[in-house]
Amino acid sequence: MMKLITEELLDTVTSQAKENSRLRMNYNFHASMDAPIHRLLNALEPGTYLPPHRHTDKEETYLVLRGSLLAFFYDDAGNVTDKVCLNPSEGKYGLEIPSN
Repeated sequence: MMKLITEELLDTVTSQAKENSRLRMNYNFHASMDAPIHRLLNALEPGTYLPPHRHTDKEETYLVLRGSLLAFFYDDAGNVTDKVCLNPSEGKYGLEIPSN
């Protein structure tokens, strides 16, 4: 079945994120956590934090539909090596992070 990303879906997930103590909410498109590829919409509200992490066996893609996202990149010692601000109004829509 086709799953459409609509303004209504964005509004719903955004409302849920605002009510969540972590200020974020997932809407999963994959059927189960056992799916080989996880596809999800993640509403992130100002003040939320995604801790540094890595995926050694898969890449990760971020696409920003609304607002902005500041992403930091670290070396193995925990030093910031790069950062990028994704913001559709500035023409920066997303990024792909290779497996690392």
